[in-house]
Amino acid sequence: MTTHRAPLTRTELADLLTDAAQSVSGILTAEYPTAVSRSYLHPVLGALSTGPRVVGELSDRVEEFVAAEPRPSTPAGLFTLASYASALGWLTESFAELTASVEQIYTRVGIPTEPHGPVVAPPDGAERDGESGFAFSALELAAIRTAAEAADLAPDDYVEVLSESLLAASRITDACVEISNGLLEDAAYVRDEATDHVWIGEGPGSLPTLVRSLLARMEVAV
Repeated sequence: MTTHRAPLTRTELADLLTDAAQSVSGILTAEYPTAVSRSYLHPVLGALSTGPRVVGELSDRVEEFVAAEPRPSTPAGLFTLASYASALGWLTESFAELTASVEQIYTRVGIPTEPHGPVVAPPDGAERDGESGFAFSALELAAIRTAAEAADLAPDDYVEVLSESLLAASRITDACVEISNGLLEDAAYVRDEATDHVWIGEGPGSLPTLVRSLLARMEVAV
Protein backbone atom coordinates (compact mmCIF):
# COMPACT_ATOMS: atom_id res chain seq x y z
CA MET A 1 0.00 0.00 0.00
CA THR A 2 1.39 3.39 -1.00
CA THR A 3 1.46 6.09 1.66
CA HIS A 4 1.08 9.72 0.61
CA ARG A 5 3.01 12.24 2.66
CA ALA A 6 4.93 15.46 2.44
CA PRO A 7 8.60 15.08 1.47
CA LEU A 8 10.74 14.45 4.53
CA THR A 9 12.85 17.33 5.75
CA ARG A 10 16.59 16.96 6.26
CA THR A 11 16.02 16.72 10.00
CA GLU A 12 13.53 13.89 9.51
CA LEU A 13 15.89 12.11 7.13
CA ALA A 14 18.73 12.47 9.62
CA ASP A 15 16.47 11.13 12.37
CA LEU A 16 15.82 8.00 10.29
CA LEU A 17 19.55 7.33 10.12
CA THR A 18 20.07 8.15 13.80
CA ASP A 19 17.28 5.79 14.87
CA ALA A 20 18.79 3.04 12.73
CA ALA A 21 22.21 3.65 14.31
CA GLN A 22 20.70 3.32 17.78
CA SER A 23 18.96 0.09 16.82
CA VAL A 24 22.20 -1.39 15.52
CA SER A 25 24.24 -0.29 18.55
CA GLY A 26 21.58 -1.82 20.82
CA ILE A 27 22.55 -5.24 19.48
CA LEU A 28 25.86 -4.94 21.31
CA THR A 29 24.24 -4.65 24.75
CA ALA A 30 21.60 -7.32 24.26
CA GLU A 31 21.59 -10.11 26.81
CA TYR A 32 20.19 -13.59 26.50
CA PRO A 33 19.94 -16.18 29.29
CA THR A 34 22.48 -18.89 28.65
CA ALA A 35 22.14 -22.41 29.99
CA VAL A 36 25.15 -23.67 31.93
CA SER A 37 25.48 -26.50 29.45
CA ARG A 38 25.87 -23.96 26.64
CA SER A 39 28.04 -21.39 28.40
CA TYR A 40 30.51 -21.35 25.50
CA LEU A 41 27.79 -19.65 23.42
CA HIS A 42 27.26 -16.80 25.87
CA PRO A 43 29.41 -14.30 23.89
CA VAL A 44 27.15 -14.57 20.81
CA LEU A 45 23.66 -15.34 22.10
CA GLY A 46 22.71 -11.75 22.86
CA ALA A 47 23.50 -10.57 19.35
CA LEU A 48 22.12 -13.75 17.78
CA SER A 49 18.77 -13.34 19.54
CA THR A 50 18.41 -9.60 18.84
CA GLY A 51 20.03 -9.14 15.43
CA PRO A 52 17.34 -10.75 13.25
CA ARG A 53 14.67 -8.54 14.84
CA VAL A 54 16.73 -5.41 14.14
CA VAL A 55 17.35 -6.52 10.56
CA GLY A 56 13.60 -7.04 10.13
CA GLU A 57 12.77 -3.62 11.57
CA LEU A 58 15.29 -1.84 9.33
CA SER A 59 14.01 -3.76 6.32
CA ASP A 60 10.44 -2.69 7.06
CA ARG A 61 11.50 0.95 7.41
CA VAL A 62 13.34 0.88 4.09
CA GLU A 63 10.27 -0.55 2.37
CA GLU A 64 8.06 2.13 3.91
CA PHE A 65 10.54 4.83 2.91
CA VAL A 66 10.68 3.64 -0.70
CA ALA A 67 6.96 2.90 -1.03
CA ALA A 68 5.78 6.28 0.24
CA GLU A 69 4.71 9.00 -2.18
CA PRO A 70 6.46 11.09 -3.19
CA ARG A 71 9.39 8.72 -3.40
CA PRO A 72 12.83 9.97 -2.35
CA SER A 73 14.14 12.11 -5.20
CA THR A 74 16.09 14.95 -3.63
CA PRO A 75 19.86 14.59 -3.17
CA ALA A 76 19.40 14.42 0.62
CA GLY A 77 16.66 11.78 0.27
CA LEU A 78 18.67 9.64 -2.12
CA PHE A 79 21.77 10.02 0.06
CA THR A 80 19.74 8.83 3.07
CA LEU A 81 18.29 5.89 1.16
CA ALA A 82 21.75 4.81 -0.03
CA SER A 83 23.13 4.96 3.51
CA TYR A 84 20.18 3.09 5.01
CA ALA A 85 20.20 0.39 2.33
CA SER A 86 23.95 -0.09 2.72
CA ALA A 87 23.58 -0.47 6.49
CA LEU A 88 20.81 -3.03 6.03
CA GLY A 89 22.79 -5.07 3.53
CA TRP A 90 25.94 -5.01 5.63
CA LEU A 91 24.05 -5.98 8.79
CA THR A 92 22.22 -8.80 7.01
CA GLU A 93 25.47 -10.21 5.67
CA SER A 94 27.14 -9.94 9.09
CA PHE A 95 24.37 -11.91 10.77
CA ALA A 96 24.47 -14.55 8.09
CA GLU A 97 28.17 -14.97 8.92
CA LEU A 98 27.40 -15.06 12.65
CA THR A 99 24.75 -17.72 12.13
CA ALA A 100 27.17 -19.80 10.07
CA SER A 101 29.81 -19.52 12.82
CA VAL A 102 27.36 -20.67 15.48
CA GLU A 103 26.30 -23.60 13.31
CA GLN A 104 29.97 -24.60 13.02
CA ILE A 105 30.26 -24.50 16.79
CA TYR A 106 27.22 -26.74 17.14
CA THR A 107 28.76 -29.15 14.62
CA ARG A 108 32.02 -29.08 16.53
CA VAL A 109 30.51 -29.95 19.89
CA GLY A 110 28.44 -32.71 18.33
CA ILE A 111 31.53 -34.61 17.12
CA PRO A 112 32.74 -37.33 19.52
CA THR A 113 36.10 -36.40 20.96
CA GLU A 114 39.08 -38.56 21.70
CA PRO A 115 39.96 -39.01 25.38
CA HIS A 116 42.11 -36.18 26.66
CA GLY A 117 44.63 -36.29 29.41
CA PRO A 118 44.03 -34.14 32.49
CA VAL A 119 44.87 -30.47 32.21
CA VAL A 120 47.56 -29.89 34.82
CA ALA A 121 48.85 -26.46 35.81
CA PRO A 122 52.64 -26.10 35.91
CA PRO A 123 54.41 -25.16 39.16
CA ASP A 124 54.14 -21.42 38.45
CA GLY A 125 50.34 -21.67 38.37
CA ALA A 126 49.88 -20.96 34.66
CA GLU A 127 49.49 -23.15 31.60
CA ARG A 128 49.48 -22.37 27.88
CA ASP A 129 46.84 -24.22 25.93
CA GLY A 130 48.37 -26.00 22.96
CA GLU A 131 45.70 -25.10 20.39
CA SER A 132 44.46 -21.66 21.41
CA GLY A 133 47.75 -20.25 22.66
CA PHE A 134 46.06 -18.74 25.72
CA ALA A 135 47.76 -18.80 29.11
CA PHE A 136 45.53 -19.75 32.05
CA SER A 137 46.06 -19.40 35.76
CA ALA A 138 45.26 -22.25 38.11
CA LEU A 139 42.01 -20.50 39.06
CA GLU A 140 41.03 -20.09 35.42
CA LEU A 141 41.85 -23.72 34.69
CA ALA A 142 39.56 -24.79 37.51
CA ALA A 143 36.76 -22.65 36.09
CA ILE A 144 37.33 -24.11 32.62
CA ARG A 145 37.14 -27.65 33.97
CA THR A 146 33.88 -26.84 35.75
CA ALA A 147 32.33 -25.21 32.68
CA ALA A 148 33.57 -27.98 30.40
CA GLU A 149 32.09 -30.63 32.66
CA ALA A 150 28.72 -28.85 32.66
CA ALA A 151 28.85 -28.69 28.86
CA ASP A 152 29.88 -32.34 28.62
CA LEU A 153 33.08 -31.39 26.81
CA ALA A 154 36.75 -32.07 27.37
CA PRO A 155 38.54 -28.93 28.68
CA ASP A 156 40.57 -28.52 25.47
CA ASP A 157 37.41 -28.77 23.36
CA TYR A 158 35.62 -26.29 25.59
CA VAL A 159 38.43 -23.76 25.17
CA GLU A 160 38.33 -24.25 21.42
CA VAL A 161 34.59 -23.66 20.98
CA LEU A 162 34.64 -20.76 23.44
CA SER A 163 37.46 -19.21 21.40
CA GLU A 164 35.38 -19.61 18.23
CA SER A 165 32.42 -18.02 19.99
CA LEU A 166 34.51 -15.08 21.18
CA LEU A 167 35.91 -14.58 17.68
CA ALA A 168 32.42 -14.57 16.17
CA ALA A 169 31.29 -12.09 18.83
CA SER A 170 34.26 -9.87 18.03
CA ARG A 171 33.39 -9.86 14.33
CA ILE A 172 29.73 -8.95 14.81
CA THR A 173 30.74 -6.29 17.33
CA ASP A 174 33.15 -4.71 14.86
CA ALA A 175 30.49 -4.76 12.15
CA CYS A 176 27.80 -3.21 14.35
CA VAL A 177 30.15 -0.49 15.58
CA GLU A 178 31.19 0.43 12.04
CA ILE A 179 27.62 0.37 10.75
CA SER A 180 26.30 2.45 13.65
CA ASN A 181 29.11 5.00 13.40
CA GLY A 182 28.64 5.26 9.64
CA LEU A 183 24.93 5.91 10.03
CA LEU A 184 25.61 8.62 12.60
CA GLU A 185 28.17 10.28 10.32
CA ASP A 186 25.71 10.24 7.45
CA ALA A 187 22.95 11.58 9.69
CA ALA A 188 25.16 14.50 10.70
CA TYR A 189 26.00 15.18 7.06
CA VAL A 190 22.35 15.18 5.99
CA ARG A 191 21.32 17.39 8.91
CA ASP A 192 24.14 19.93 8.87
CA GLU A 193 26.06 19.88 5.61
CA ALA A 194 23.96 18.49 2.79
CA THR A 195 23.26 20.85 -0.08
CA ASP A 196 20.75 20.81 -2.86
CA HIS A 197 23.37 19.73 -5.37
CA VAL A 198 23.83 16.15 -6.53
CA TRP A 199 26.83 14.43 -4.90
CA ILE A 200 29.36 13.56 -7.58
CA GLY A 201 33.12 13.31 -7.75
CA GLU A 202 35.57 11.94 -5.22
CA GLY A 203 35.04 14.28 -2.29
CA PRO A 204 34.15 13.00 1.21
CA GLY A 205 30.51 13.89 0.68
CA SER A 206 30.12 12.30 -2.74
CA LEU A 207 28.81 9.04 -1.25
CA PRO A 208 27.45 7.98 2.14
CA THR A 209 30.03 6.79 4.65
CA LEU A 210 28.75 3.20 4.57
CA VAL A 211 28.75 3.05 0.79
CA ARG A 212 32.37 4.19 0.71
CA SER A 213 33.27 1.68 3.43
CA LEU A 214 31.65 -1.16 1.51
CA LEU A 215 33.43 -0.17 -1.68
CA ALA A 216 36.73 -0.10 0.18
CA ARG A 217 36.05 -3.58 1.59
CA MET A 218 35.29 -4.86 -1.90
CA GLU A 219 38.56 -3.47 -3.22
CA VAL A 220 40.48 -5.21 -0.45
CA ALA A 221 38.71 -8.51 -1.17
CA VAL A 222 39.55 -8.43 -4.89
